Amino acid sequence: NKERLAKYIAAHNGIKVDPNSIFDVQVKRLHEYKRQLLNALEILHLYLEIKKGARITPRTFIFGAKASAGYYMAKEIIRFICAISDVVNRDSSLAGQLKVIFLENYRVSLAEIIYPAAEISEQISQAGKEASGTGNMKMMLNGAITLGTMDGANVEIHEVVGSDNIFIFGMNTPEVVELGRNGYNPWNCYNSNPYLQEIVEFVRRGGLDGKNFDTIINYLLQNDQYMSLADFDSYRQAQNTVGESYLDQRHWNQMSLRNIAESGIFSADRSVRDYIDNIWYKK
Repeated sequence: NKERLAKYIAAHNGIKVDPNSIFDVQVKRLHEYKRQLLNALEILHLYLEIKKGARITPRTFIFGAKASAGYYMAKEIIRFICAISDVVNRDSSLAGQLKVIFLENYRVSLAEIIYPAAEISEQISQAGKEASGTGNMKMMLNGAITLGTMDGANVEIHEVVGSDNIFIFGMNTPEVVELGRNGYNPWNCYNSNPYLQEIVEFVRRGGLDGKNFDTIINYLLQNDQYMSLADFDSYRQAQNTVGESYLDQRHWNQMSLRNIAESGIFSADRSVRDYIDNIWYKK
């Protein structure tokens, strides 16, 4: 399945990816609360670390998304991710440790190729914002391991697979509410985190082929309503854990199988039975 997706990427994006790398996948509607931008910040962090001499478990980050016609910020985030992809994919000094792919025209027929190949399922929406997306269910059924917040159906996945078979990070919903009530200031996160400072300065200096992304930087530092910067360090550490865990392939495969085995919780039969017992005929 990974080889099939790798062939598709080579044919449609003209980029050779390593099927032995972690296929880290975030495919869904492009929206600020789903935080594709948080993923992009982590990719830049990994890129800058490699440039300084670090070695990471090789990763291929795969995106697929569409933005609503009038959704300016969503389109800016797509432009940002594509600019990162251009810089990363042509940098031979990375020695195959990092690739970034944005697949055009994300649709059902493309999802049928992506889902069976995914190894990490990025479900990183701000806690309290995702009603219950279904992408995490489909990836779970195909053996991908969720990297996500305690939001939406991630909560149910966590309940059935246990903490050892999912990568949970970030604030939960009460913590998000509390931070918002106390007055969230993204500058506090920026000033206290040298990694974020390095990423922002790299972008500001024109590190992405000289392209201007002031809209992204200003958004993060002035109007980060979905608190990407607040969850960044926890996300960064979770990604480190992903890389370390992947080195033990036997254990990784066990985690994957556990996710497949427990995916029946999302069956239509179970859902209808819950409605019958707890809603329609609840005493």
